[in-house]
Amino acid sequence: MRPPSRSGRRSCSSSSSASSSTRTAWRSAMSSRCANRRLDVTRSRRPMMDCVRIVWKLPVYNTLHHLLTNPVYGGAYAFGRTGSRVGVQDGRKRVVRGFRRAQAEWEVLIPEHHEGYISWAEFGRNQALIADNANSKGMMIRGSVRRGDALLAGLLRCGHCGRRLHVAYSGTDGYCVRYDCRGAHLNHGTERCISFGGLRIDAAVAAEALQFLSPLGFEAALRAIDAREADGSETRRQAELALVQARHEAELARRQYDAVDPDYRLVAAELERRWNDRLVEVHRLEERLAALQAGHSATPTAEERTRLMALGADIETLWHPPGATAETRKRILRTVIAEIVAKVVDDTIQLVIHWQGGDHTRLAVPKNRSGKHRWLTDADTGDLIRALARQQPDGGIAAILNRAGKRTGKGNSWTEARVRSFRNAHGVAVYREGEIAERGEVTLE
Repeated sequence: MRPPSRSGRRSCSSSSSASSSTRTAWRSAMSSRCANRRLDVTRSRRPMMDCVRIVWKLPVYNTLHHLLTNPVYGGAYAFGRTGSRVGVQDGRKRVVRGFRRAQAEWEVLIPEHHEGYISWAEFGRNQALIADNANSKGMMIRGSVRRGDALLAGLLRCGHCGRRLHVAYSGTDGYCVRYDCRGAHLNHGTERCISFGGLRIDAAVAAEALQFLSPLGFEAALRAIDAREADGSETRRQAELALVQARHEAELARRQYDAVDPDYRLVAAELERRWNDRLVEVHRLEERLAALQAGHSATPTAEERTRLMALGADIETLWHPPGATAETRKRILRTVIAEIVAKVVDDTIQLVIHWQGGDHTRLAVPKNRSGKHRWLTDADTGDLIRALARQQPDGGIAAILNRAGKRTGKGNSWTEARVRSFRNAHGVAVYREGEIAERGEVTLE
């Protein structure tokens, strides 16, 4: 914990740096808990009251959440955000205080009352996003983006009963995604409503979303260029403000050390230690700022601009880069999709995609048949194996398939063992020596 200054306050530059880093963490994470984790990783401290003075320490989730949901942060004055309820319990009056009111029920609300850290419109959008990120708050809440490969988690709703679909992972590494409606089964013991695999659904919705986003590719590329420039400038500005504050604290610690009576050796030793700590902090921040200034410029080069514009034109390539995570793709889909209603009719999954703008799109995705999976060998390759099984042993079949450029369902080359596995799975008899002669057939050999 850093010691406060004589007045118990830090300079305006340090306060500005703290608020700036908070905004940067929130805009990049779009979640209170994720923003708190990012601030914890960067060791960004926040001012907090400790009895009668202000101290700076690492934030906790509640502190950050209260900051982001306080109207003062958006430049507004509010009064009466909480209220009380009066009831009768055991024949006596009971007053319950502290329950939160809706914004429309606040007694006083004056937007643009003072200069806020963000605009009032942005504050309102943040409140809607925070409310939508809450998990287990009802069937109409999507919940926050969670880990896992299911792209449509929180977006799917059952078209039969109206409940939100659950996500289940299976397989060796948990990569097999399945959506099912089991709310009625869990709450009322009834039969499960619908259930289907997530691979085809995710691919179909992602393709539709990419088609929807394609006209916006150039605009997104230009915004990415502007965002990179702003992020680089913001990072350097935060480092400069932190260095100014650290130098101020080091100078204050030096003056305190010079003013102490040498006879008070214990006090002098403690002040000297604090002075040394401040100097170490100054040196660390100077190295950090020098590294930022010596690094690549925040302004993209001509080559980088060309590459960003090319990605904007080819949104499909932008969706599948090596470094992209499922969390990033989920955030992109949630930006354009409000909800997806799913119904299972015979062997088809019927989807109604409700876009954020109010439009909707209907999709029909076939379900996997029983015993089918995504690693199936092509039908042409299967027919070729059946024909060759009457003329060649498994090793010869594998050699012919590899020369013809045929691959297994997982994209592997063929081996004797893989040919044998295919035959056993599809009931194809093994080749017997002399089988061709028994049928009266003649070969060129």
